[in-house]
Amino acid sequence: MTETLTGTNRSNGITFTELLDRDSHPVSEILRRESPIGPGNTRVPAHAYYSKEWHDLEVERLWSRVWQFACLEDEIPAVGDYYVYDIAHLSFLVVRVAPGEIKAYRNSCLHRGRKLRECDGKGAKNLRCAFHGWSWKLDGSLKEIPCQWDFPDIDVANYDLPEAKVGTWHGFVFINPDRDALPLDEFLGDLDQHFTHLPYERRAKVAHVAKIMPVNWKACQEAFMESYHVVATHPTLMPDMGDANSRYDVYGNYSRAISPRGIESPHLANMRHYPRLVDGKHFARWQHPMNGHVYERIEEGRVRVTDLDGHESVFDDDGVWIEGPQTQADPHMCKWIGGRNLPGMEDLPLMIPNPPENVTNIRAWMADAKREQLRKQYGDALDVEAVSDSEMIDAIFYSVFPNWSPWGCYHELMYRFRPNGDNPNECIFEVMKFAPAPNERPVPAKVQHLGLHDDWTLAPQLGATTKIFQQDSLNLPHVQTGLRAQEQGEVIFASYNESKIRHFWHNMFRWLGVDETPVSVRPSTR
Repeated sequence: MTETLTGTNRSNGITFTELLDRDSHPVSEILRRESPIGPGNTRVPAHAYYSKEWHDLEVERLWSRVWQFACLEDEIPAVGDYYVYDIAHLSFLVVRVAPGEIKAYRNSCLHRGRKLRECDGKGAKNLRCAFHGWSWKLDGSLKEIPCQWDFPDIDVANYDLPEAKVGTWHGFVFINPDRDALPLDEFLGDLDQHFTHLPYERRAKVAHVAKIMPVNWKACQEAFMESYHVVATHPTLMPDMGDANSRYDVYGNYSRAISPRGIESPHLANMRHYPRLVDGKHFARWQHPMNGHVYERIEEGRVRVTDLDGHESVFDDDGVWIEGPQTQADPHMCKWIGGRNLPGMEDLPLMIPNPPENVTNIRAWMADAKREQLRKQYGDALDVEAVSDSEMIDAIFYSVFPNWSPWGCYHELMYRFRPNGDNPNECIFEVMKFAPAPNERPVPAKVQHLGLHDDWTLAPQLGATTKIFQQDSLNLPHVQTGLRAQEQGEVIFASYNESKIRHFWHNMFRWLGVDETPVSVRPSTR
């Protein structure tokens, strides 16, 4: 069985602070800085994830007032370049109006409301509506009204395009529809102190995938804000991740999680450990770390599961039983082994760390391998010796309120979560990769769009993380439908392991002007 009550406020096992004390390289003060959230559980009404009324409240009090990441400065490098940023039913046109100036306008003609631009573009001389030809200069001032004589009641001085507030941070363009909002740097606080080793000015966007997901944007984001779900959703990470002993910190409008690598999950303590599969394949033949059952790919969509007595059963890649004596299997293992693969994935050996016997510090050994890889790629352009083992290998991921998630140091991932129009039951989950570009940044990667039923492996530029997203995607539609099926009508978040989500909701309640839901679980009738 997995560990449950430990008599402390953490899982058993080594703490992240103790791991930092064993680091083979200098550890920054910012990495050691702890800022835990206060104890307690946070409760949220279930209808916050599917109610149109709640969605409308978010548009009114959140998206219309909060700073939000819109695009990159590199995506509109020249005067006249523009980027369309949509959030719910709101649309904004982010425009480079001068070499050092960016503005954002409501993307709507002041005549009949047609969008001024439907997609991104370059080199515009003015912003002309394609319906009747009303046009504005790049600086937002009115340029022309065809048959202006026919609008005697218009004061042209009042017909400039309405603007949103604009701010930039390390090459990112943020907008805020509230022109009276505090400056962006006050909103972000000291976030830039967490990105000193490899600031984003020395990175390039090398991948960008936007997938429609059948789940509310908040529930989708919450699935990527904690490592609490690893034990059930990502069992293939357990031999190499201290999931339940992750560090969670909250700071103003952002939060941080650090899940250590190179140590096993505390859930595996005091459990039977199985020898490494000599013929294991990372995406085709795995032994479940908790029960020892071997999952083997037969073909796409079919998985053979062999129990400890040698009995074989067959399941599909969603974990649905097909034949054999064992009728239950781990659906996420079935998805990992039987789901769609990128070319060549089925032949990859196990990638669980397997250091030589003389290695006593596995984390340092893993970090040194990463440093050597970076040296081969970038030579001396990156000072990898100045970076701690933790920042080299650990999963360090941030959440900037309300919907932006950059990863730390040499980790390339970045997420953004947006509602899919005015449908509270769907969202757009964006995954980006920012690789080091110490000498010269290439043109940012274009967005690849994936539909509701498209598999993540249709975006091979994301590499092996597509398999992680397959597992997460198995949960999310059932979260959305299950929320409606609840009797108690609320969601409850863990005091520590879901600290980042609690922090998000404390901010959300404040922005929306609503209170936390009261306890509503009914007592047992036994």
